[in-house]
Amino acid sequence: MVKMMTAQRKTVGAMLGKNATVLPLSEYRGGARRTLYFTRPELNQLLGLYSRNVIRGVWRDYAIDHRDGQALFSIFRHTHESALYTIVKSAAGSGGEPQFTVLSGRQRVRVGRTLPEVLGYFRSKLALVFVLDFGKRAVGGLA
Repeated sequence: MVKMMTAQRKTVGAMLGKNATVLPLSEYRGGARRTLYFTRPELNQLLGLYSRNVIRGVWRDYAIDHRDGQALFSIFRHTHESALYTIVKSAAGSGGEPQFTVLSGRQRVRVGRTLPEVLGYFRSKLALVFVLDFGKRAVGGLA
């Protein structure tokens, strides 16, 4: 006999056959899952960063993915490699605002509440550059 049960676990019918209980899947799913997306201004910032690094010859490909409660922007150096960096927008916690994370492989390198805050990780850092002064001497300076 097969018992059909409602969400309140009341039997609503029975059928002849082997013993089995049919339960609604909605009782066992983890609630309403919503897909999270990047907003247009966020995409403009991400694609701006991406295009600047493509021009420099550093990055070559990107991918946008969606998981339960997350939007991901992955950056690749070469098309067939794993992601060099992944920028993750996670669903809002108790505060209501999403959280942004920059991953390098599986390592978290920056976490913040705003996208510009985490994209600061990609700002070029000052580097010491030596310039030869027509063979006379090496001159140091910041670039």
